[in-house]
Amino acid sequence: MRTVSGDLRFPSVAPAHEPGGSRLGIEPGSGARTEPYDAGPYDAEPSDAELIEASLTAPERFAGVFDRHADEIHAYAGRRLGPEHADDVTAETFLVAFRKRQRYDTTRPDARPWLYGIAGNLISGHRRSEVRRLRALARTPRDVDERGLHEEERGAERASAAALRPVLAAALARLSAAERDLLLLVAWADLSYEEAAEALKIPIGTVRSRLHRVRAKLRRHLDLSEENV
Repeated sequence: MRTVSGDLRFPSVAPAHEPGGSRLGIEPGSGARTEPYDAGPYDAEPSDAELIEASLTAPERFAGVFDRHADEIHAYAGRRLGPEHADDVTAETFLVAFRKRQRYDTTRPDARPWLYGIAGNLISGHRRSEVRRLRALARTPRDVDERGLHEEERGAERASAAALRPVLAAALARLSAAERDLLLLVAWADLSYEEAAEALKIPIGTVRSRLHRVRAKLRRHLDLSEENV
């Protein structure tokens, strides 16, 4: 069983290559089937959409989505809310995703925007905690702040020790919840504008105009050039 904080459980995924030279395949709507397996380098990993579709008849297949993306969602939640909330947000994100998987648009092979959208909705329940954390970081001496963030965020590939220096933490705290959500999906989750629009369920034109306003605010707060923002 795979777990996060004891709250999220998926049955273990059966090995893709079964003994005896056969492979377990899932065809949506038809249940399990066995088909010949030709070992070789050309087996493509199923997309997130394929795993989600397969999980409708074989729920354990959803564990593949969890395995791919749980660490990334956990790191994002930790950066937003601190490590004390990261486990709970991650577990709840995948529980919600599992329960709503029938609604997933399987024309979208990558589930990251969908998962980030769910995580963002859960993070929205901790707005006060997030703003309090940002304001506390804004008051923290720079050298102490960077040491703490190094320990907290070292598991996130794109995190840097200077990612939340006090001046940036103060600027983020001044943004509205919607502005902060969009900015951090692009800056921390590394979503494209199209993916951010999908995650937030807003038009891409809104993404562009909102980011333009956010950059203007950050320039004022941080006294940076447009290029640096």
